[in-house]
Amino acid sequence: MGIRAGCTAIAVAAAISAWLPAGEAWAANGAYAVDAADISEAGSCKIESWLSAASNTDFSAVANPSCVVNPFKPVELSMLTNRARSDGEWSTTIQPRAKMNIVPTGVGRLGYSIYAGGSFGALTGENLTAFAVIPATFRLNETMRLNFNGGWLWDRSVDRHYLAYGIGFDWKFTETLQWTIETFGQVGRSDTPSVVQPRFQTGVRYRPNEIFSVDLIYGRNITGENANWITLGTTIRFPVPGGTPEHHRTGHL
Repeated sequence: MGIRAGCTAIAVAAAISAWLPAGEAWAANGAYAVDAADISEAGSCKIESWLSAASNTDFSAVANPSCVVNPFKPVELSMLTNRARSDGEWSTTIQPRAKMNIVPTGVGRLGYSIYAGGSFGALTGENLTAFAVIPATFRLNETMRLNFNGGWLWDRSVDRHYLAYGIGFDWKFTETLQWTIETFGQVGRSDTPSVVQPRFQTGVRYRPNEIFSVDLIYGRNITGENANWITLGTTIRFPVPGGTPEHHRTGHL
């Protein structure tokens, strides 16, 4: 009963947030930037959170609750909150997002989804970005997959549009460990060269059971500031009672 109530509260919060003004960068599979095409089962929820620290003293603390609802087809609704320090200035942004799978993934078959959302300043209410992305996944086998992302990003603070891209590789090399490597970024015009330079992350996920996992990630230039980053992230899941475990459906953690 407690899990169902928690899932319902998260779903309501995410649904409300979807009507808020659009606004900054998007999130994907936890602290990783390149998303997979899969979504969880309808009725399931999870809470992702992570802390990121950069070599230039930038900092980010993120909480991202999400639930999958099924009004006509399963849709994953999430509401990411980011408390960040950049160049000594603190900010808080909120990012609603909705994701729907269009073609399911499978071994030797390309599946894809679509997600869209935006971000805004929690204190100022200022619209910051809007985005729409298509994640595609090709599963090489039961333990390896390639993820491809392509989409559009509108930075409203400078009124510039970017082509967003990403490619990632996941390898589940034991029953509890998965390695991820990815590069991503945005193509367009910017007064700061590092904003449009490629970004990079690699990390390991440890998932000892169905409920909990932890990530340790190294990144480079992940917010376009040309610094090195270390990220520690966790995910707590609230699966559907009696449902198929996520890593059994997708082959990944």
